[in-house]
Parts: sequence; C-alpha cells; structure tokens
Amino acid sequence: MTSLSVEILAADAAEPITSAGNAQLGIAVLAGIAVIVLLITEFKLHAFLALTIGSLALGAFAGAPLADTIKSFTTGLGNTVAGVGVLIALGAILGKLLADSGGADQIVDTILAKASGRAMPWAMVLIASVIGLPLFFEVGIVLLIPVVLLVAKRGNYSLMRIGIPALAGLSVMHGLIPPHPGPLVAIDAVGANLGVTLALGLVVAIPTVIIAGPLFSRYAARWVDIPAPENMIPVRPSEDLEKRPGFGVTVATVLLPVVLMLVKALVDIVVDDPENGVQKVTDVIGSPLIALLAAVLVALFTLGRAAGFTKERLSTTVEKSLAPIAGVLMIVGAGGGFKQTLIDIGVGQMILEFSEDWSIPALLLAWLIAVAIRLATGSATVATISAAGLVAPLAEGMSTSHTALLVLAIGAGSLFFSHVNDAGFWLVKEYFGMTVGQTVKTWSVMETIISVVGIGFVLLLSLVL
Repeated sequence: MTSLSVEILAADAAEPITSAGNAQLGIAVLAGIAVIVLLITEFKLHAFLALTIGSLALGAFAGAPLADTIKSFTTGLGNTVAGVGVLIALGAILGKLLADSGGADQIVDTILAKASGRAMPWAMVLIASVIGLPLFFEVGIVLLIPVVLLVAKRGNYSLMRIGIPALAGLSVMHGLIPPHPGPLVAIDAVGANLGVTLALGLVVAIPTVIIAGPLFSRYAARWVDIPAPENMIPVRPSEDLEKRPGFGVTVATVLLPVVLMLVKALVDIVVDDPENGVQKVTDVIGSPLIALLAAVLVALFTLGRAAGFTKERLSTTVEKSLAPIAGVLMIVGAGGGFKQTLIDIGVGQMILEFSEDWSIPALLLAWLIAVAIRLATGSATVATISAAGLVAPLAEGMSTSHTALLVLAIGAGSLFFSHVNDAGFWLVKEYFGMTVGQTVKTWSVMETIISVVGIGFVLLLSLVL
C-alpha cells in the first residue's frame, strides 16, 4: 500500500467533526447537494466553485466548526489531486499527441477501409472505444463527430445508425474505464485496485457498449431519421500533415498503459507474493503513474516524431494539452474535498447504518446515489466523486473484486439519463442538428441503457466473484 493510500485511509477513518444525529446529517447532505445543484443549474456557477461552497454549506448545516470544515475540504482536495492529478495530466498529453499527430485519424481511416454495410456500426463502436481510452469525453466527441458525419453522408447511412455506436463507445469509456477522471477518483476514494477495476471494467464495458451502441442504434435510427447536417462537418485535425504514424504502432501506443496495468493485476493474482522478483517488477511498471508515463514517452516518438513533429512542436503540443485540464483538475480536487467533508462529519457511517437497516446491496445503493446526483447536477464526474465519498465506508471488509465492482456501480450510475443540465447533451444536439426531443429519444435513452445494463452486469459479476 502506498503512503498516499495510508494517508487517505487514515483521513477517512478520522473521528467525525460533529456529533450531529442521523436526522441532522441527512438534512445536511440533502442541503449541501441542493446548494451544489442550485449553483450549477440556476446560477451557472463553475462546478469547482459550486463544490467548494457546497462543502462549506454541508459542514455548516451539520453543525461542524468552520475551521474543521475548511480543514476537511482542503485535506480532501490535496489528497485527491495528489492521487489522480498527475494521471489526468499524463492522459491529456497522450490524448493530445494521438489527435494532433493524426494517429486517431489513422485508426479511424484504417478500420473504416475494412468495414462496410452492416459492419459499419460495429466499426464505429470499435473506433470510439479505442480512441476513447486516453481521451476526455468532450475531446473524443470533437475528434469523432467529423468522421461520423462524413461516413453517414458518403455511405448514405442513417446518422443515428452511425452516431449512436460512436457515442456509446466514448461514454462507456468515460464512465467505467480509468484513466478517465471519474473512475480514477472513485478508485482513490474507495481504495480499489486499479488493475482489477480496469480488468472488470472491460468485462462490463464490452457487452454494455454492444447493447447501447450497435443494437440500440437500430431503434434510434427509426425514431430519429435525419441526414448529416452539411454545416457541421469541420476540418479533421490531421488534414494539414504530410505524414501520419502507422495504424499498428498507434494502437500499440494507446493500449500500452492498459496492457501494463492488466499485467500487474494478473501477476498480483497469480503470484500473490510481494517478495517475488517478478511481482516487484510488475508492481512498478504496472502502476498507473509509470504505465501512463511510459506511454507518453513512447508516444513522443511513435506518434509525434512519426508525424514529422520537431522538438519545438512536441513541446508546444504537450504544453497545449495541459491548459484545458486545469478546470477538470480543480473540479476533481473540489469533489475530493466534498467527499472528505462528507466522511468527516460522519455521513459515511450513517450510510453504512442505513444500508444495514434497509438491506440494500451496497452495489445497488452506490448506483442509486450516483443516479440521483447525476440527474440533479448533469455532471457524470460530480456524480461519481460525490457518490464515491458517500459510499466509501461500504468498501470496508469488501474483497478486492467487490471493491472494484463498487467503483463500476458508481460509474454506471453517473451516466444515467443525460438531459438539459448536461453539457454533453447540448454538444450532441448541436453537432447532429437535432431538436431537444430528438436528442432525448436518442442520446438520453442511450445513456440510460448504458447505466442500467452496466449495473446489471456489475450485479451479475458480484454473484460470480
């Protein structure tokens, strides 16, 4: 266990900073979340500020001293950023190199050249899933939308038949698979094993994305039959490049951190001896930091230099990749502060007692809490962070596999029914030229299918593992 994990566990196990009863704590939680929801939805305040103010309000409603609330918030913020901040930054650099070098376009063009007719929706979901591994959801949409629109137009396909599989691939990666910010924070909050979570996440993600993507797209195409909007086909990132990296080396670079983390998880299960030399090596190279750092260093050559980038352009690309994630880091950090405040005022223990009294399975309870916060705030990341903080005590005594499933249950809940308070909803609506009603019938229903099917497979795995 790392020193960071020890610090987080120590902080999580701290004595409550208030002696409020369960009734007052329940009201405080609802009031704190209501403040966050109100600030985000009505006052359009940035999620970082909303989470900060909501954390202070939570402490005040619970009757905790202001100084203690501030300490809890800053401790949680610091621990969270320390735990996942570098990983998010490395993921952003890898994603930027993939996009700017033309590597993403190379993957897209190669797969599309091999697919046609009925295979096209399956090709789109494969493209989105591979590209979606290192990319933030919004970046993935911007990168893939031109491809979706071009394929739909040139092949005379229904826009929804092509678009829904691509969106499903991106969304599933965003909600269930690290190194995306939500899953990373949830893993950190509940003390899950990243490699095991990644492996089980892939097991859940594959059938989920098939059902919500290619299969659901058949019905979505009947409900909303619209052509690709001409004015929304933007220039692809690599059109000004003289050369691009090859397909094989690009896929290998993208999958490198995933493979390293899965190898570590496999060796930990098979060998299960911390003193074993092989396990010591895989524990190092398979740690998220080293795996992602290795992928970034490899990508500088296999993607950047292969595209003809000079040292100066590589430096500029890395620099530009970090600026957009400042907001993400602050939201994630503030979410960690909110989580720690929840724990320190005793809410975690309250949730633990309620789950025992109501006999609700921990995995289902985690999903329901994430669903409620997702519907209220519109943010999958905020839902994941807040839900992880609330249910973290439920992970005590859980096996490694069930702790990983707890993370996946939270992630599945965080994707439930995207609607008008979600930025992704408007992004999809505008790019595809749909009305609000059409977006609800396609995008919102697709997100709900991902969430429900995801928790279904999580519960099934919990019976087997």
